[in-house]
Amino acid sequence: MNTGEAIIRLLEGYGVNTVFGIPGVHTLELYRGLGNSSIRHIQPRNEMGAGFMADGYARAAGRPGVCLVITGPGLTNMTTPMGQAYSDSVPMLVISSSPPSETLGKGWGMLHEITDQAAVTAPITAFSATATAPGDIPDLIARAFAGFASKRPRPVHITVPLDILAMDAGDGWAVGQPAAPPPVDATAIGAAAALLVDAESPLLYVGSGARGAGGDLEAIAEILQATVVTTNGGKGIVSDAHPLNLGTTMTRPAVQQLIGAADVVLAVGTEIGQTDHFAGTKLDLSGKLIRIDIDPQKLDDLYEAEIGIVSDARPIAAALRAALAETPPRASREASIGEARDAAFTDLSSRERQHLRLLGALRGAVPDDTIVYTDMTQLAYTASWGFPVFGERQWLYPAGFCTLGPALPGAIGAKLAVPDRPVMALAGDGGFMFTVQELVTGAELELPIPIILWNNSGYQQIRGDMQRKGIATIGVNGRNPDFMGLAAAMHCHGVRPADGAELAKAVANAFNSDRPTIIEVLESSPWLLD
Repeated sequence: MNTGEAIIRLLEGYGVNTVFGIPGVHTLELYRGLGNSSIRHIQPRNEMGAGFMADGYARAAGRPGVCLVITGPGLTNMTTPMGQAYSDSVPMLVISSSPPSETLGKGWGMLHEITDQAAVTAPITAFSATATAPGDIPDLIARAFAGFASKRPRPVHITVPLDILAMDAGDGWAVGQPAAPPPVDATAIGAAAALLVDAESPLLYVGSGARGAGGDLEAIAEILQATVVTTNGGKGIVSDAHPLNLGTTMTRPAVQQLIGAADVVLAVGTEIGQTDHFAGTKLDLSGKLIRIDIDPQKLDDLYEAEIGIVSDARPIAAALRAALAETPPRASREASIGEARDAAFTDLSSRERQHLRLLGALRGAVPDDTIVYTDMTQLAYTASWGFPVFGERQWLYPAGFCTLGPALPGAIGAKLAVPDRPVMALAGDGGFMFTVQELVTGAELELPIPIILWNNSGYQQIRGDMQRKGIATIGVNGRNPDFMGLAAAMHCHGVRPADGAELAKAVANAFNSDRPTIIEVLESSPWLLD
């Protein structure tokens, strides 16, 4: 085998069954390997779509999304999804080609040339490396998968020069063994348990790093009668239906006050990022902070921990639950937390009330286990706290990088990862146009994905910001296509429901279709207005 073929064979050994990419003259040897493998290749219409599909695949399945891209423009098209995956701790492996080894860094004007391709992605990856010989690659891929399994998951970029892809692979292409996660620190568990037992108003702050620990965290909350809040990445780890859970309501002033009043905060698998609370640079946490995180840098950054435990959340949550098992029963706080929940849903804008009418109709129309991948749109901003979900990996919301365009390709990736689950996309008309070409990819794959297209005729969030600041509304009022005609041109279905009943029917039909369906809802729809 040559190196390109050996890379594909090695990916099979790591359990990879799907890759996303568009072939080019510099990746032909990788595609030679794909032709003789069991790995399914998904062809997007732009490498940005490939990256968002890999992101959705990884978020839904909990396995790394893998992309194969060409040198230069193929890689630069990938950088936005990579930045998103970096911000949201999503495992992604990007393998790119590069010009021949002897030309690297010399600026000779080679095809697709970037003088230092690894440097382009270094700030948005766990690591970015260039193979200098075939023998480098098994170690680099092993390092990537070890990181996905035992560290904070983030993208990895490995670039392989064109000449090395064609070389004989040689020996040493075995699958590596991932490192074991850090052991449970019994002393730290005891100290954390003691702090929580003495707390009068404890609060659990649950992030995406707590996936797999939901049962134990729910039990801890019940033992302590602790308030629970979740980030967008952590939404559903403790069901939004649980009476102690305020969900992803941290943007609401009443909930921010409650968080500030907590005397002990247990933060699990979260960087406590601004894009979940938007309370300025830093959320007011006046209580003592216990942090459980796989990333040691999170223990003493913007929010310094009283007790910091570096580990995967699952064994720590189980150990902490056991340490708290003999805690005497506490008075129920469900009523007061319910009052806080009610307060979070007061003082709504007219637009938020519109959103909630639509979201309520959607929640009633889709199965409880539906996976939702959202774009950055005002509808999703409200949905983050106003659309309940009941399990982990059901709310796929790219809050960290906050880019436009991921909803449709992300939903495609999620549906490919878990084909037996219903998957829905939420997008605004502005963001949808960033990756609209992936409609034809979804049609080609016969994926039954309803796309809820919230049409407010442009970039409404920025338009409103400009109006509030007395700035001319420049660049926010672009003309839209006829989305129903566009759906037909892309071999998809399209429908404009006139009310909630028609919406429910459209969603049900979309889940039973053989292609995506654009369900366009106008912000001016009479059934959504006050």
